[in-house]
Amino acid sequence: MNEYQNGSLKVTNKRVSPPVVCIVGNSGSGKTTFIERLIPELKRRGLKVGTLKHDVHGFEMDKPGKDSWRHKQAGASTTIISSSQKIGIVMDVNHDHKPDELLPLFSDIDIILAEGYKRADRPKLEVFRAEITKEPLSKEDKSLLAIVSDTTVDLDVPRFSTKDIKGVTDFLLDYFNLSPAMNTGQRKAAS
Repeated sequence: MNEYQNGSLKVTNKRVSPPVVCIVGNSGSGKTTFIERLIPELKRRGLKVGTLKHDVHGFEMDKPGKDSWRHKQAGASTTIISSSQKIGIVMDVNHDHKPDELLPLFSDIDIILAEGYKRADRPKLEVFRAEITKEPLSKEDKSLLAIVSDTTVDLDVPRFSTKDIKGVTDFLLDYFNLSPAMNTGQRKAAS
């Protein structure tokens, strides 16, 4: 990326953050199932996908009795579990973090699907089921990109069937101007 600063051109390696789309809906609407179906299609198109799950109730990631759990129980503020296949982190925080605050934890990702964060000022797809609630949560939200529902909804956004994963993927690729080339050697040149 080139920047003009104090009369001179400065070349930087600033990474443009990946787009974040919040998948929202009432409890039981099928958000997790939808995300489980969307991830493989995005990956099939050559994109690296990150996910972010918002849990307003709190959670426990580690199993009681395991070493990392014991470290946390002993008072460690941050515990990282590392293996040759994955890394997990449990960290004390002082507030409920917004998606933007968590972006630095994602590296080399093309798109982030955030389950929840219905109040975030981020683009949203709402999974809506009329048998769960009468109206979409995001009907007044200017950040709503589309509705995923098998019910006709009177909103001025596109509606996709819950089974139209390819259509939603096409929509996201187009909306965020994503290209599978981002997941090849060209990624380093573009960052």
